[in-house]
Amino acid sequence: MTDDVAKFSADPEWLPHRIDPAAGMLQFLRIPRSDLAAPQFLADRIPATAADEAFLPLGGLAGVEPETGPLHFVFHTAFCRSTLLVRALDIPGVSAGLSEPGILVSLTNMGEAGRPLVAPMLDLLSRPHSSAGGVREAAVLVKPTNHANRLIPALLDARPDARAVLMTNPLPAFLAAVVRKGMMGRRWGRQLYLELMGYAGMDLGMDAREQFAMTDLQAAGLAWFLNQRYFAMLLDRYPERLRTLDGDVFDARRADTIAAIADLFDLPLEAAQAARVAEGPVFATHSKRGGDFNATAAKDSERAHSPLVEEEIAQVGQWIAMIADQAGLAVPVTRRAPLL
Repeated sequence: MTDDVAKFSADPEWLPHRIDPAAGMLQFLRIPRSDLAAPQFLADRIPATAADEAFLPLGGLAGVEPETGPLHFVFHTAFCRSTLLVRALDIPGVSAGLSEPGILVSLTNMGEAGRPLVAPMLDLLSRPHSSAGGVREAAVLVKPTNHANRLIPALLDARPDARAVLMTNPLPAFLAAVVRKGMMGRRWGRQLYLELMGYAGMDLGMDAREQFAMTDLQAAGLAWFLNQRYFAMLLDRYPERLRTLDGDVFDARRADTIAAIADLFDLPLEAAQAARVAEGPVFATHSKRGGDFNATAAKDSERAHSPLVEEEIAQVGQWIAMIADQAGLAVPVTRRAPLL
């Protein structure tokens, strides 16, 4: 068993994937370096073969000290091109991008019981990768699911050397994305509101009946606002380590964004290479589903377009603006500590 622990902790292609608290076991998946940037989130991956999965007792990791390297984060509020960004930053020979590792979902679901495991799991995620040519890469960049945002203080405290981008977008774009997801998107918006009220809530002056009576987009809009407020508090707590980024700004200034993040994360990336990445194939394919991005985006937009929906989004926007004004918060939070 000691040999197994040493084997899996030494090889960065064996990613910690899921914790079974009841059994005290940690699941690893072997994901080759070349497959890290595939469209599917890491949390949704399944082993390619039986040989690409392993289970080890959590207790077996005690005292194990894997070789670690620099680790940085892209935190986000959802639907703001964060997946596209981390895929663009997966640059062989420079940095490895991990999009929504499953282990962070496990740590979130465990609540306080998972806090002692944050540091050792980050150590496993930060093991340096090498490109196909054997070049050791400068850093690992992790984009957690936005449902793990409650973990941000624990993640940053566990890695004092880590820096992070807080990525978001304007409310209308966020709500339009919720609508494009159909009924399940609207349900997701309500769930996100409940989730954020649990760890970043505030007194909104509404009783339970009033909250129940909200429309789906009102609930989603409040979730967006609470996330902005939470990010603002993080900026106050970690002012030197965090920068904000608007997803639309990233899309309009791709090369500038990649170069600025390389500077923030101390990546060995020249401006000319950042420009080549910005013009590369990653921007032509859908970051989550694969296939042609423009064709998929046009189809989604046509399916969800409605004057009534646009009117509702505008009304929710006015309502959220009033709440933000009363709270004394300028939103989106990207007006503070911008990356660009």
